[in-house]
Amino acid sequence: MVLVLLVLLLVVIGGLYTYNKSQVKKAEELYPPNGEFVTVDNCSLHYISEGSGNPIVFLHGGILSSSDFKEVVQLAAKQGYHALAFDRPGYGYSDRPRHVEVTPIDQAKIIHSAIKQLGVDKPIILVGHSWSGTMTLSYALQFPNEVAGIVLLGPAKYKEGYPAENGDPLSKMITTPILGDLMVKTLLKTPLGKRISNSMVKATFTPELPPEGYKEEVFAIGFRPRHFKANREDVLAFPGTSKQLSEKYKEIKTPIKIVVGEKDPFGTIEQAQRLKRDIPHATYTLIPNVGHMIPELHPKLVMDYVDDIYTQSTKTLSPEYI
Repeated sequence: MVLVLLVLLLVVIGGLYTYNKSQVKKAEELYPPNGEFVTVDNCSLHYISEGSGNPIVFLHGGILSSSDFKEVVQLAAKQGYHALAFDRPGYGYSDRPRHVEVTPIDQAKIIHSAIKQLGVDKPIILVGHSWSGTMTLSYALQFPNEVAGIVLLGPAKYKEGYPAENGDPLSKMITTPILGDLMVKTLLKTPLGKRISNSMVKATFTPELPPEGYKEEVFAIGFRPRHFKANREDVLAFPGTSKQLSEKYKEIKTPIKIVVGEKDPFGTIEQAQRLKRDIPHATYTLIPNVGHMIPELHPKLVMDYVDDIYTQSTKTLSPEYI
């Protein structure tokens, strides 16, 4: 009887693995990469690039990819900027270094190397959303002379108040050796995975509504094994890194604009107010009746803030940048 049950279990696991693998293939056929690739330290990074002019680099949060900024990138190009949006390591169609922890500090270094390989030699404006708040500030700390200005959108910056300040059960399970790999390769494309995906999207957009087709794209692309695992690793890596970096935020001299939605459900208002205290020269904006997903739902506002930061930066940078 035990042998029969074991065989049945293996058959079920094999069937789920095969089904999930086929669904991942279909998802990638439905949502293929729509940008270009650059290789950094044997890792291929996917990015979208439009326009010419002074460079802006957009860094997405934890749920999807560079596509969160697709409308912003188009607006930026029309307004005379060179807009670049990367899939962060492990997300979308970007590779992730294997067998090592990839913190926000490490990801900032990877993006920096990619930007240099693409021949961007002017100081950049950095726009970071959500999880990328700490990553963006890390970039400014590591490469202060290469950043013209920073716009932070609904950013996470501190361990204290981060929703997964002490980790979370799902992330810990997914990143557990063997068990985690088994889960992501057999369960993500099942109805259970779809319910989790829809729940995550709803929570991230509340009280606003996601754009048409966004839930489907998150389930298709965000719930592939390597993407989902990268997200869970990032959730666990964030608290320690933000704790380490937060004591240095006051050293940042770059013009900074901190933008938070009044209805953001993730504690970012308190974090934004704390960052304003740590960096007094930063400006802080609270947007009425707006939630967390500012890049997706309010691209015009994003570019208004970028223009503000660009104007500030021209007062301190050399004429070659302007």
